[in-house]
Amino acid sequence: MPRPTAAQLAYGSATVIVSTIAMLLLSQTSTGLGVAVISAAALALGLLVAVTVPIPRRRGGRHAANRTRTASPVPDTLPQDVTAPPVAAGAPAPVEHPVHH
Repeated sequence: MPRPTAAQLAYGSATVIVSTIAMLLLSQTSTGLGVAVISAAALALGLLVAVTVPIPRRRGGRHAANRTRTASPVPDTLPQDVTAPPVAAGAPAPVEHPVHH
């Protein structure tokens, strides 16, 4: 199981604190059982909030580099065949026809 992020810890903790105070003030309970029930409910709510906070995607790492790498741009001209003899000065250039697959 991955570690919780700082955002998850912050949102979960804030939810527990705020919801505990709000429920204690609204219920006006003073018994130990009432405080225990409210505390358990606040902890469950804080856990729910912490789990549902979206986890940001990683930008670094070797897998991210592979996903973001793009193919090299298409050249404006076709590459010359390296096995063809060089064209003499003044001689007409050979005409290459595209090959269709």
